Amino acid sequence: MRPNAYLMRATVSGALGGLLFGFDTVVISGVMDALTRLYHLSDKAQGLTVSIAVIGTVLGAMSAGAIAQRFGGRETLRVTAILYVISAVGCALAWNWTSLLGFRFLGGLGIGASSVLGPVYIAELAPAKWRGRLVGAFQVNVVLGILLAYASNLCIRLLHLGAIEWRMQLGMAAIPAALFLVMLFGIPRSPRWSVSKARIDEALSVLRLMGDPDPERELADIQQALRESHATANEPVFQWKYRYPLFLAMTIGAFNQLAGINAILYYLPHIFASAGFSQISGDVQAIAIGATNMVFTLLGMALIDRLGRKTLLLIGAAGTAACLAGVAAIFLTKSHQAALLWLLVVYIAFFAVSQGAVIWVYIGEVFPNAVRNKGQSVGNSAHWITNAAIAFAFPVLAARAGGAPFVFFAVMTVVQFVTVLLFYPETKGQTLEELQRRLVKV
Repeated sequence: MRPNAYLMRATVSGALGGLLFGFDTVVISGVMDALTRLYHLSDKAQGLTVSIAVIGTVLGAMSAGAIAQRFGGRETLRVTAILYVISAVGCALAWNWTSLLGFRFLGGLGIGASSVLGPVYIAELAPAKWRGRLVGAFQVNVVLGILLAYASNLCIRLLHLGAIEWRMQLGMAAIPAALFLVMLFGIPRSPRWSVSKARIDEALSVLRLMGDPDPERELADIQQALRESHATANEPVFQWKYRYPLFLAMTIGAFNQLAGINAILYYLPHIFASAGFSQISGDVQAIAIGATNMVFTLLGMALIDRLGRKTLLLIGAAGTAACLAGVAAIFLTKSHQAALLWLLVVYIAFFAVSQGAVIWVYIGEVFPNAVRNKGQSVGNSAHWITNAAIAFAFPVLAARAGGAPFVFFAVMTVVQFVTVLLFYPETKGQTLEELQRRLVKV
């Protein structure tokens, strides 16, 4: 049986935050040259301009879980949509560099919160058979947002709008943000959150609406799992019994960024410029990177419930390590620049089919119902803290050491391969309650 229309609508609505996540995090890459000239930014100031949104993202990710545990993921997602709208409009109208940083910080709060809440919301609605692919819709929207940001940057650049060009590029995010806000008023609450608040009839109604094959049995399983975990709304996630889920979530979040993905996406035009490409050709090649990201994320979604999460992570770590070593060699030897585009395309393909497809699904699966939102916050915080550090340091290190950052990224993906091989369990095809009993070590 395929997902019904109600489940698909709720999935699309929850996942649309991913599109804004992708768009907002990458659109900055197309305006950095203009901002650098306008505000006379140093390498460190460029790093701060990019990373300030990520700092907001860390705070949004850390706080979203506890807020959603109390008020519900759906309601908290609506707040993130409002933050997206304010950020997009504010960046377009920014009157100086400081105000631009402030509005980017607000956008980061929304990104961090939606990266926690979107996957959890979908995971708690989806039947086990479809959970990997449906939660993966969030990542599909992330890469779609990345592709749209690159395409939007190029299209606006070709209009030759002069001084307002960068404002138009940053302000475009207001359109999908407004759509996201509207769609969030047509979806139900998570049945697992409803059970945690003793709203049993509401939870059963949602399970039926989502097309669960045996809603009464699923409801009973959710209630039993909550009793087994002695759950309350104030259940802390940092407990010894949750050590294994915490390890899995924090390491997969950190490894996602230690592979260099967001540093490359944030500074893609700069990377191509350093290899001798023009601004327009760099924009065109960025679209090729974004399109590859989209195609192979869709492939990852098709494979995630068949090959499994662990297998995809191992394949991706091996492939990205080889590609990053090649990119490092180009910058260290200052030769074979023509191969740069192809190495980055293959790198993106390996990343998208593995880490890109798996991370949000995996973090949303490994925690029990009582602390899932908080656990997602922990994993996402590890992801965004690592992201912020790399986003700030990359332009400084790249300016001084050329290929050194890519050597570091390659080594980290090798470490990731070994860690996944030895310590990561497979989670495909199991209900969230089955995983709770397997992974929580009392």
